[in-house]
Amino acid sequence: MKIIVQTPGALGEILQTARKACGMTQAQAAANLGIGQPRLSALETTSAASLSLEQMLALFALYGLELCVQSREAAAKGRAAGAPEW
Repeated sequence: MKIIVQTPGALGEILQTARKACGMTQAQAAANLGIGQPRLSALETTSAASLSLEQMLALFALYGLELCVQSREAAAKGRAAGAPEW
């Protein structure tokens, strides 16, 4: 599945959903990342918390996610041509 993230809040929702799908508590995920549970909670629930690229990639790896960056133009062409998302 491909999800387009346009706001910090949307990323937080994705991270929270992925963590729960992995059966992990906030405390377990935070310990894996080396941060406190309140910090992870803020990342998942508010758009005010910031996340370093290193932390974001570590969370993605922990949750079995990957980051894909492409131009909006390329994405629009792919959708228009009926290309599969995978």
